[in-house]
Amino acid sequence: MLKTSIISAALFSSLLLPLATQASTMQVEVEIPRLNVAEYHRPYVAIWIADERQQRVTDLTVWYDIAMRNQEGEQWLKDLRQWWRRSGRTLDLPVDGLSGATRAPGTHSLTFTDADYDFSSLPEGDYQLVIEASREVGGRELLQIPFSWPLQQSFSQSVQGENELGNITLSINL
Repeated sequence: MLKTSIISAALFSSLLLPLATQASTMQVEVEIPRLNVAEYHRPYVAIWIADERQQRVTDLTVWYDIAMRNQEGEQWLKDLRQWWRRSGRTLDLPVDGLSGATRAPGTHSLTFTDADYDFSSLPEGDYQLVIEASREVGGRELLQIPFSWPLQQSFSQSVQGENELGNITLSINL
């Protein structure tokens, strides 16, 4: 009887251990469409995770003109209105590992792991990946992809922008 219990406990532990230590990888594909306009400037883009009350949980990235003299690129970050109100105005920019240069039209792939952000510490609940883009002499667009945490299985969902953003895909692999 004791031998059976030990074998069952060992088998049970070996099945659960991989799940308990399983890392999550979040991949975000961001398409910036090529626009046929007279004056084109690359958009500023912010990506963050918000909770069900629309409050920022964590910033994932912000793309802006970090090369402008005297940090003039930072003054236009206010045009990312939602991100600015929820996070940007409290940050001391540039933030290492968060700030990045604007991106050219095309599809850009971003990967975040538990080593980058401790996803395992997210409380159980409903969240949204929020992507906001704003362009000088252009428009502004905000897209959201809802997801629940913790995941029971890998997840993938896409949304389609209408002007400043193209197709956005969020994939979370367990």
